[in-house]
Amino acid sequence: MAHLRPLPALVYTISELTQLIKDNLELDPRLGSIWVRGEIGTYRHHSSGHVFFTLRDEETLLRCVMFRSFARRLRFKPNSGLDVLAFGEISVYERDGAYQLYVRELQPDGLGAQHLALKQTKERLAREGLFSPDRKRPLPSFPRQVAVVTSPAGAAFQDILAVAQRRFSAVKIFLCPVLVQGEHAADQIVYALKKLNDLEQIDVIILARGGGSKEDLWVFNDEKLARQVAASKPPVVSAVGHEIDYTLTDLVADVRAATPSAAAELVFPDARQIEKELFYFSQRLDKAFKRCLIDCYLELDDIRKRQPWRRPLTQLTGRQQVLKSLESRLARSKINFMTYKKTVLTGMKRALLVLDPLAVQKRGFALVFDHESGSVVARAGQTFPGQNLNVRFADGEVLVRVITAMQGDDRDA
Repeated sequence: MAHLRPLPALVYTISELTQLIKDNLELDPRLGSIWVRGEIGTYRHHSSGHVFFTLRDEETLLRCVMFRSFARRLRFKPNSGLDVLAFGEISVYERDGAYQLYVRELQPDGLGAQHLALKQTKERLAREGLFSPDRKRPLPSFPRQVAVVTSPAGAAFQDILAVAQRRFSAVKIFLCPVLVQGEHAADQIVYALKKLNDLEQIDVIILARGGGSKEDLWVFNDEKLARQVAASKPPVVSAVGHEIDYTLTDLVADVRAATPSAAAELVFPDARQIEKELFYFSQRLDKAFKRCLIDCYLELDDIRKRQPWRRPLTQLTGRQQVLKSLESRLARSKINFMTYKKTVLTGMKRALLVLDPLAVQKRGFALVFDHESGSVVARAGQTFPGQNLNVRFADGEVLVRVITAMQGDDRDA
């Protein structure tokens, strides 16, 4: 008989055992705030906003969950095969009795989240055609009103004013004061651009900011801002940072300038250059006008030498000869046309006479009809003894009765 182990005083249910394991895991401080490195395996973004995925290495798989409140803070789009660092706590999912990592923060391993998010956004906007040169518009040659979206405290606006004053001071310039760095800067710039698009008199918008670190310029990589710049009705000049710095607004703007001063050079025409061109064109116009006057004088001199007004009869005689020639040609054309048409009509008349049944009857032929049905009798085989026929001649019609019907073979016999 098998030996039976005596029952202990305490026997756990599955739920109690799972809870015991969970409590012990949560008591370990190392598992309450832990970083884990791994490659994303399966990845699913639930409609509730929660994210469910697995992390794996060469030998092991770890189930992970990231609740909606943490998932919406992600600065990049995770996907299968991406190496990441996950921060969170280890606990037990009681329903399945399995431990998993509850992720509070997720970032790419070896590449900053911001830079990966920027790379993914660039690829998405490029696929949509927002960087295409075909959709970018040229700047107006002579803008009347220019809006500058920048910080009033920075040097960018003063640089633009200085260039505008030097090149073309007649243009009206409007300052739209906004933050150009920080958490709320992107929203302020988007709002300013929307308001400027409601003003039809704005010809050009300059989005400007002086130099700074990549972190300072990061606001101009905001996707909402890039899309608003691309959707602007007036053309937008992006003048952010220095020549080596490229942001999303640089890529979607109609024109990109290395600095705010360079943007002003592109937007405002050079009054001194315009004066030089006007002087050059005025000289060309004077020369063209003088040449035209000389040509007119030469033509008048030629007319004066020929003096056609002194021999008017000679002029009229020449015109009369031309008219007589035209009249003769017109008469010949009329005769030829009428002769041709008469020939055509004669031919048509002859063709119709050939087809006219009355003309055939006049040559001794007759038409035969069945008296009862009125149908044409064209062959002897259509007749029978006692049949009444109407025989129509050119000058009248007679009624006859068939006594004997003979076909061709009968006549030969």
